[in-house]
Amino acid sequence: MVDNLSPEDRSRLMSRIRGKDTKPELIVRRLVHRMGYRFRLHRRDLPGSPDLVFPGRKKVIFVHGCYWHRHDCKKATMPKTNVKFWKKKFDENVIRDNNNVNDLIELGWDTMVVWQCDAEKSGNLAERLADFLGDAQ
Repeated sequence: MVDNLSPEDRSRLMSRIRGKDTKPELIVRRLVHRMGYRFRLHRRDLPGSPDLVFPGRKKVIFVHGCYWHRHDCKKATMPKTNVKFWKKKFDENVIRDNNNVNDLIELGWDTMVVWQCDAEKSGNLAERLADFLGDAQ
């Protein structure tokens, strides 16, 4: 399969991909807030700039897109063009994610990853979040 987009079109398309306030992140934020938890967003002073930060609990939640962070689900497809580039990029994303989690653990933070596919389907997400965060104050 040949990529028919010009470099300018590809750049414009890729620039529209957001890193913050994604649909799965907003789902998790609304759910956690309704459960009575309060949090900070995207603390840049912490490794990986976690999506939700609970300073008093020393806990953070990352909301990862399955495609970009390589979850083992059907959303984590591999592009058919420029495979070498994408494999390297995805591998680097996974390594960076693991390093961020390890750095946070070394700093005394507990971490949780919520995957896009888990956030988008109804299930036991609220229960998992409550188990991770403990009693709401």
